[in-house]
Amino acid sequence: MPLSLEETAFAGHGRVLARETASSGRPLIVSVSGDGGYNEVINGVMDAGGSAVCAVMAGGNANDHRRSTRQMPLIEAIVAGELRRIDLLRLFVGEGPEAWSRYAHSYIGFGLTPAMAIGMKEGSKGSFRELVSVIRSFSGLRPVEIGRMDGARASFDSLVLANIPHMAKYGRISQTAESNDGRFEVIMLPHARKWRIVLMALRAVTIGLGAQQSVSRYEFVTLDPIPLQIDGEILQIDANTSVLIEARYQALLTLG
Repeated sequence: MPLSLEETAFAGHGRVLARETASSGRPLIVSVSGDGGYNEVINGVMDAGGSAVCAVMAGGNANDHRRSTRQMPLIEAIVAGELRRIDLLRLFVGEGPEAWSRYAHSYIGFGLTPAMAIGMKEGSKGSFRELVSVIRSFSGLRPVEIGRMDGARASFDSLVLANIPHMAKYGRISQTAESNDGRFEVIMLPHARKWRIVLMALRAVTIGLGAQQSVSRYEFVTLDPIPLQIDGEILQIDANTSVLIEARYQALLTLG
């Protein structure tokens, strides 16, 4: 079989390479990366119609997707050719000519998750140093203010829409999440005192957060500019912007 190795040269290049490769037939595209690099690959494949087979060989910092969905060693899966389908999350932001969308293979987080990601990125590598960076990020955490479709308002310290049961390396955020059932888990922490955030984080890395609400779509309007984390990547959403997350049932063909 022909085999090619393509190195990314800039942010977003993985999406370009995957789209070009996926447009040429039905190849197997393996992303040697973390969650963010794999996010670029699955978006490029979906740009091209979603017919390519995708897989990830963990080569990044967190690798939550590989940790949560792994069924067998990647090389064995390629030799066996045992394909399966998993869901994707699709994020729609805004309306009209300024609207944009993006797929996620694992989760979309607001509030605590992007704050933690920024803290870990700015800090030093290593479990203890990363933990210190995360604790420091709590001091600057601002609640996420959103408007629901029924007109009510809500304030969250953390809001995560997840297709996998594990994230942030050590956290078990759900005991019920399945990656191929057409639904995703909503893990929320209403705005409260900082000690409740710490308690939730400690519970996530020890006994887990337990069963969570499961939905196929989640919709709201931002009241302030807010950052979000999508599969490890940090993006920004303007104030007064509509946000819709939908589950795309078994949209991605994968193995491993």
